[in-house]
Amino acid sequence: MEIGVFTFADTREGESPEQRLREVVEEAELADEVGLDVFGVGEHHRPDFTVSTPAVVLAAVAARTKRIRLTSAVTVLSSDDPIRVFQEFSTLDLVSGGRAEIMVGRGSFIESFPLFGYDLRDYDKLFAEKLERLLEIRETGTTPGGQGVYPRPVQDPLPLWIAVGGTPESAVRAGMLGLPMALAIIWGLPERFKPFVELHRRGAEEAGREPPRLSINSHGYIAPTREEALEESFPFVSAAMNRIGQERGWSPMRRADYDTAATLRGANFVGTSQEVVDKILFQHELFGHDRFLLQFTIGGIPHEGILRSIELLGREVVPRVREELARRAA
Repeated sequence: MEIGVFTFADTREGESPEQRLREVVEEAELADEVGLDVFGVGEHHRPDFTVSTPAVVLAAVAARTKRIRLTSAVTVLSSDDPIRVFQEFSTLDLVSGGRAEIMVGRGSFIESFPLFGYDLRDYDKLFAEKLERLLEIRETGTTPGGQGVYPRPVQDPLPLWIAVGGTPESAVRAGMLGLPMALAIIWGLPERFKPFVELHRRGAEEAGREPPRLSINSHGYIAPTREEALEESFPFVSAAMNRIGQERGWSPMRRADYDTAATLRGANFVGTSQEVVDKILFQHELFGHDRFLLQFTIGGIPHEGILRSIELLGREVVPRVREELARRAA
């Protein structure tokens, strides 16, 4: 199993965007150093997140890392140009020595649609059309009109994942296209998401394709004790989720809910290294996934805590997970 981290580069009070981006690069450097497999950066167009162009930030990361794979998390394809997306990530692939990936999604935030002149009523249609164009460019190297799209990447084909939040049709579409799926699980009971995994695999089977890869993407925070992990992260996570929740009509996040989500059958990976190990293994029995990505940087959690979480994930969690998975496979 590949294990990594991703970030939305949440802004912090009193911190400049310049400083926040320096910290993102530092987080990526540490992730590479401690042996994590993937580092992802999300795209947003609002004041509480720093990154609007993941490929640019990942290019800066590429210059400071050696081995770790670099992915968007996600690229909001519905409001972007498939040609430019391909060119940006092909360029990233070249400067990183073949480590780039694209994770495309429709986007859980909608600011990019009016920003770039799109109608939200075309939300689903735009994604389907632009995904088709991106796949054609990736496969043929040309536009529908026959114009070449350059540069070409090191990897052929350039890895492309479909991000899915809670839409069964998206899971089916990814499977039928033979594309790997990144399934976000940040609320509720993880076992309730098993049907999405089954739809993804069934879609591939019915289309005559090989079983596609699966990533589980979740929130988390790791500390020496469970209580430290909960106490340090809850104020920031709840503030961020409640701010977004006010926009979307969610109920406020309570501490009791947060604690419950951190239990074995909950959605969040908040706790000690061993608790995170146990939870990854528990979910692997449910989903049989190939990749697992954690988002530590939620709501401006202090940089020092993020670095500690990354270090514990790489130095303690990853070796234990791989040892146990190897034992089970033997």
